[in-house]
Amino acid sequence: MENQPVLIDVREAHRFDEDSLSRYLSTRLPGFEDALVVRQFVGGTSNPTFMLSSGEQSWVLRKRPPGHLLPSAHQVEREHRVMHALRDSDVPVPRMLHFCADEAVIGQAFYVMEHVPGRITQSLMPGFTPQERSAIYDDFIRVLAALHKVDHIAAGLEHHGRPGNYFARQIDRWSKQYRASQTDDIPEMERLMEWMPAHIPDGEEVSVIHGDYRIGNMLIHPTQPRIAAVLDWELSTLGHPLGDLAYHCAFAHHSEFVDLIDKLPEMGIPSEVRWQDRYCELTGRGPIENWNFYVAYNLFRLTGISQGVYKRGLDGIASSEIALDGQRLGVLARARRAWALVEAMS
Repeated sequence: MENQPVLIDVREAHRFDEDSLSRYLSTRLPGFEDALVVRQFVGGTSNPTFMLSSGEQSWVLRKRPPGHLLPSAHQVEREHRVMHALRDSDVPVPRMLHFCADEAVIGQAFYVMEHVPGRITQSLMPGFTPQERSAIYDDFIRVLAALHKVDHIAAGLEHHGRPGNYFARQIDRWSKQYRASQTDDIPEMERLMEWMPAHIPDGEEVSVIHGDYRIGNMLIHPTQPRIAAVLDWELSTLGHPLGDLAYHCAFAHHSEFVDLIDKLPEMGIPSEVRWQDRYCELTGRGPIENWNFYVAYNLFRLTGISQGVYKRGLDGIASSEIALDGQRLGVLARARRAWALVEAMS
């Protein structure tokens, strides 16, 4: 079957004491037997992810990476908390099985979750038909609307983030993260860090947000055109839903989509306008003002995130192999496109 996750031997930079893990889990996971087999998933640039197998059972382990980490980054406890809280919602997530904060076990905090079979892909969804893409994207936005309608207090997520001043806090956070891993002088990033705090749209809204909501963080059902599980909740918090909504569209403004904007509908991928309209239809909200701000904000965030990935790659501790030259060019392109959207607003 196409689009299957790829497993490899554990990368040298991410090796840990598998015997210690086996002893630890032997009394904590039902179905665990003596022999533990550990393989690493290919892909992703944040928290290393592993397949655990014992007898006929399999699970997925996700942990913090080794090495010096930026403040507030790689919070596996956050991922575990939000997925556990969403277990009975309309948002499909894997079932959480165990969280371990004791770094003495394998060197970093980790959690274990059920293994959900599914296909992986990227935003352009190669290998899928236009009809399949259309159905999957419709379910993709349905799930996002369902997430934003979750009652965070009833779900036990009232402390998942600080309500209020979301964009101000996020702009400050990613400015600091960018500075902490900066390697190049990017004039557009300097302008964005000055302009964005002074031009935040009025209107506070609070919902549970994913923070990295894209097709690449979905598991597609093995045979049906729908989302089987939403993964990678490291950046989830309480925040403004329009920031979460515009994140997907930010990808249409850099290299992944840049030459295909006019062809997206015939490919089964919703246009930026269709994406907004369908979300408004599902959530019952009116037309969205200041759209360019929300997209530029997300490109700004992506620049900060990508800069951190690039720096970890330079340091040799990225969660997977990355093309450093391409990563650096992506940082530059996102910052420049974000500033171009800002200039288009004036």
